[in-house]
Amino acid sequence: MAQVLEFKLPDLGEGLTEAEIVRWLVEVGDVVAIDQPVVEVETAKAMVEVPCPYGGVVTARFGEEGTELPVGSPLLTVAVGTPASDAGAETETEGSGNVLVGYGTGAPPARRRRVRRMAADVVTSVADAPAPAAGTGGRDDGPVPVISPLVRRLARENGLELRELTGSGRDGLILRADVEQALRAAAAQEATAQEATLLPPAALPPTTFATPATMTAPATDGVTRTPLRGIRGAVADKLSRSRREIPDATCWVDADATELMRARAAMNAAGGPKISVLALLARICTAALARFPELNSTVDMDAREIVRFDRVHLGFAAQTERGLVVPVVRDAQARDAEALSAEFGRLTEAARTGTLTPGDLTGGTFTLNNYGVFGVDGSTPIINHPEAAMLGVGRIVPKPWVHEGELAVRQVVQLSLTFDHRVCDGGTAGGFLRYVADCVEQPAVLLRNL
Repeated sequence: MAQVLEFKLPDLGEGLTEAEIVRWLVEVGDVVAIDQPVVEVETAKAMVEVPCPYGGVVTARFGEEGTELPVGSPLLTVAVGTPASDAGAETETEGSGNVLVGYGTGAPPARRRRVRRMAADVVTSVADAPAPAAGTGGRDDGPVPVISPLVRRLARENGLELRELTGSGRDGLILRADVEQALRAAAAQEATAQEATLLPPAALPPTTFATPATMTAPATDGVTRTPLRGIRGAVADKLSRSRREIPDATCWVDADATELMRARAAMNAAGGPKISVLALLARICTAALARFPELNSTVDMDAREIVRFDRVHLGFAAQTERGLVVPVVRDAQARDAEALSAEFGRLTEAARTGTLTPGDLTGGTFTLNNYGVFGVDGSTPIINHPEAAMLGVGRIVPKPWVHEGELAVRQVVQLSLTFDHRVCDGGTAGGFLRYVADCVEQPAVLLRNL
């Protein structure tokens, strides 16, 4: 007799209390292996594939795609301990190897596999199995070769069946370009069909690709309402809390970045991995924080203490299709410019594809915000709560500048520092910003203090 185990939405870490079901990866009746991903959810921090700690037959799913569930709510039930009647299909009953809060780690992780078979005889043999969730149905054999959640969402929102596509990526991986090409082909086919019915060109609907940013309620009387949920909701909550709790102040200075840009060009001309401007600015920040550690801290008002950190976990603002995220480079103070460039590149790509983990987005102690990529010179950044400071960097552009007593055209950047006035006074904040500016203007200052 099979035993029915209930798998609840686990604690995904960092205080997350809910998640939205983006896509079910299994159907009722599927045989799943231990630690096999069964559902793709979106939290306020990242897109996550959730593995099931049980092996057996899925007997029920709870929640449709698009439903938001609190942590601890039932996700699905699995009948374990009874082999499926199909030859070769075998359930597993060992413990999960994944560390999920509320579920043990009784055995090493099993080899992930997915057996796409309907085992109705096993499901019906379990007397206490809950009724299947509405809207479930059979699928073709074999997993879809897709990694990016954004690719899945783009296809789903446009009604495209990924199993019908042939991926152009390595090992047949379906890429975003494959989905967009299929959508363009479908739009062209639709336009051809409409032309065949002698519709005038003006009657043809425009071709659009749905993205998460367009998921808003229909306009009523000229008003459109967009729910504050997911990343946008998390950003709203964090920024509101920052403004509400932190007595911040901002100081700024213009700096001549000509020598910094020359130094970068020389480093990249020497061969090897390319060094980014962001990596050089990050290296300058970590050196400045070593001299002014007050800004690498947070305030614990319950204990009425300033908590200072001896390591720099450097966050950097990244704009994505899903909204603004702040990935964190761990132990930035121990990385050189080349290592920082590599880590910025890895995290930026993960942000672009929606594969950042909650751990990638939390635990920062100081944030670097390069808003110059948007073509603006200055800003007054809002501190990334609960940190104590953020350095903002504007665009680097040619401007008139007095250099060695003469007017010249130089590469100029505006730097701004927003800081928590509880952790330091203006003298400390000004000293930090002036040191950063000196390193930008004369990179040898940084070398002298290494």
